[in-house]
This record gives sequence, structure tokens and C-alpha cells, in this order.
Amino acid sequence: SALPEKKFIFKGLTVNKENMNKLMLTPLIHYPIPGGSALITFEEAKVAQRIIEVREHMVELSCGGELEELDRCSVRVQAVPVEIMLPSALEVRLTQSSRSILVSDLPSLGISKEALLDKLELFFSKTKNGGSEVESREFLDDSGQVVLTFTQDGVAEPLIEKGHIQVLIGKGKYTVKVSPCMSGDITNLQLQPSRCPRTVLLLGIPDVLSEESMRDALEIHFQKASRGGGEVDALAYVPAGRTGLAVFVEDRG
Repeated sequence: SALPEKKFIFKGLTVNKENMNKLMLTPLIHYPIPGGSALITFEEAKVAQRIIEVREHMVELSCGGELEELDRCSVRVQAVPVEIMLPSALEVRLTQSSRSILVSDLPSLGISKEALLDKLELFFSKTKNGGSEVESREFLDDSGQVVLTFTQDGVAEPLIEKGHIQVLIGKGKYTVKVSPCMSGDITNLQLQPSRCPRTVLLLGIPDVLSEESMRDALEIHFQKASRGGGEVDALAYVPAGRTGLAVFVEDRG
């Protein structure tokens, strides 16, 4: 049987998921490249796996006159997987700064970052605006937000409680958002090995050509489908006797 109709009044707090703060981890892995080796990233993971499975590759070099007596020669290189350490578990202890505020929803005024920082410091340093002397200011490039730190305690909290403040910049008024400034300390970090799906490490490359010529020869060889290769997305070659450093970022493909 049908249940009787009953009306409810919800008095709880509702939150828009789009406005919730999120903690995003973006990998930025520094990977040392020894001399006589190369890192090659393919557009497709299956190509990289194919190259690793073959392991030994004979790379034909077009010497272009760089080697005497021989116009063409070949070198044997080893293809191995690239293993990097990625975080599997992370615990962060967050603490709120007693003297700092985070200013966001900044207007686009077509002025430099330093000029915008000057105007924000000028506004928030005045007691009539609820501020005080500003000790430091910092523009966060990754988020487009500004951190202002005051010289005195007790200034940040009332500004944070307001949430939104109308800031006078030049002849215009703009509403900005004021939030707590949080700092985090990593209390626990666990790592696990992870294999790069599209990148291969080539070892045992002799120093017989110039850096540019060797890089071209490697790319030409490994992009040929007849040799098990495919389209190359990036290639970094480090000659013998030198060292290099590759930076791995999040694969958004």
C-alpha cells in the first residue's frame, strides 16, 4: 500500500561540490640519465612494450662524413623499462597560519603581478579596511591566488570571517575572496615502483657521432614500424661522459 505523504524541512548545511577544496597531487619525478644512454617516449604504450621485449636493437647510423672511411655503420643498444617511484599513500598535517590570509577571485586588470600585489598590500595595510601592516606578500602562480602575511596577530581571523571583501583598486571596486592560509607537513609517505608505460631507456650508446646526429639517428630508427617502432613523442640523448636529468610529469593523454 502507498505510504502517507509527509513533508520534511531540512535545516542542515548544504555544500556545493564544485566549491569544495580538493587536494590534487601532481607527479614531478626527477630521473637521472647516465652518459651513453637515451630516454625515448612513444605516443603509444604498445610500441614501448614491443621495443622492450626485443631488448637488443641494431641502430643504423648515417654518419654524414663524421666518421672517416665509413659512410654507414651500426651500433647495438639495449632497451630496458623505466622504473620510477610514485607515492602510494600520503598523510599530511594541516595547520592554519595565524597571520596570513589567502586572497582569491582576483580581478583581471591587465596589470603586472607586482602592480597587483602593491595594490592589495596598500588596501589590506589600512586599519579602516580591517587590515594592518603587511610583512610579506606572495603570488601563487599555480593557482592565481595571493598570500598576504601581516606583522601582527589577530588581523587575519576577522578578515577570514567576512569571507568576501570589496577591495578598492584604482577607481574600481572588486569583490575578492579571503580564505585561511593553510600549510602542510608530510607526516607519512609511502612509495611504490611504477613502470612508465610509454618511455624506454636505451643503454650502451657509443660516443661516435655528434649529439644532434645521434639523436636524429635514434629517432629515425625507432619511429619505423618495420623495426617495431612507432611515432616518437620525445627523445633525450646524453653522450658518454656526461649526465642528464629528465623530469616526468603527469600523463594527461
